[in-house]
Amino acid sequence: MDYFKKIYDGLSTTGVGMKITLEHLFGKKVTNQYPEIYHPITSGDMPLNSRNRLFVDMAGCDGCDSCAKACPINCIEVETVRVTPDEENVPDMNNGKKRKMWVTKHEIDFAKCCFCSLCTLVCPTEAIYMTQEFEYSEFDRENLKYNFSDLTPEQVVEKKASFEQYQIKKKEEQEAKKKADAEAKKAAEEALANLAKEEESTCGSEEAEDVTIKEEPKKVEPPKVEDAPTELSEEDLEKQKARDERRRENERKRAERMAAKAKEGGE
Repeated sequence: MDYFKKIYDGLSTTGVGMKITLEHLFGKKVTNQYPEIYHPITSGDMPLNSRNRLFVDMAGCDGCDSCAKACPINCIEVETVRVTPDEENVPDMNNGKKRKMWVTKHEIDFAKCCFCSLCTLVCPTEAIYMTQEFEYSEFDRENLKYNFSDLTPEQVVEKKASFEQYQIKKKEEQEAKKKADAEAKKAAEEALANLAKEEESTCGSEEAEDVTIKEEPKKVEPPKVEDAPTELSEEDLEKQKARDERRRENERKRAERMAAKAKEGGE
């Protein structure tokens, strides 16, 4: 009995399989003839949040490099050059802001891209976004590297050279200013030293003159019996005070003149 049961099971399972085959053979076709007949984009069947090939609108890209930093597999490479102040006809960004950086290279390697869409989320200007383009197969892997920069190779070389010249010029100006400041500081120190010497000589001559005037009337005075410590009279104190005021006033005027000369030399 077991022998005949196995024969029956074999024939029945074969019949079930043939039944399914005949149903699909003569039933409605479910295979999409892509792309001759059916295309998901033209047919309107592309999902709204589908993740396909990326695109970068360079009119809105400011070269912040946020997309490259957010990429988990480092398939985005961004190179920039700063816009120099002397450049003319610099186009504004599409949000109306002044462009500060030239994006000389914005390359995405779609052979590595995992379409995680993180780059589109961190972009502050929403310049990078997903498109509906998903058919871009290539025989050469290098063709999957897309550079979205709108600058020609000649313009890239020109922008880099312009920025290098600007850096050299700026460095020369800084060195010249530093040298002028050092010379002005040295001149001011020398002026103050000369002023101090002149004041010392002036004070010495004034003291010698005062001593002469002060000692002349003592010659006619009778000699004193006892030596007593001499004290300055009110007249002498007034003279000493006047000398100190003149000295301070001369120092102030001298310092002002030296500072003015140093400022003119720096300009």
